[in-house]
Amino acid sequence: MDVFRKIGSWLFLIGILIAVIVGLITGAKFWTDTSGYVTLLLAILGFVVGALTFFAVGNITPEKVPTFLLGALLLVGIGTAGSTNWFAEVNIIGPYFTSIAGMLAIFVAPAAGILAIRAIWDAGKTKEIERVIPKLPK
Repeated sequence: MDVFRKIGSWLFLIGILIAVIVGLITGAKFWTDTSGYVTLLLAILGFVVGALTFFAVGNITPEKVPTFLLGALLLVGIGTAGSTNWFAEVNIIGPYFTSIAGMLAIFVAPAAGILAIRAIWDAGKTKEIERVIPKLPK
């Protein structure tokens, strides 16, 4: 289990770094991800991080899930608001901010979706359900 936690930690760090670096590059208009390979990679990394955490072997502990979900909600909201072109109009830093927020949103959205399902499951389960479906490890 500790190996999966390390893998999850590294994938999370790699995803954040890729999102920030690609956000800076696309914000500077040096390159655009027109084919979508980087966004696909970020979405897959986010999915894997979320799946590892869903099965309680990832790097996000159950105590940190509400904080992660709130942060992810804000990032996705900022990333979506950036697509309205309001942030992009801010001089000098606007395009960078928009691109970084968008890439981070692409990375955390799959993980947040999976963890939201887990949070809803944990909140709604009853003793009868736990007898039929065993409790997931924490």
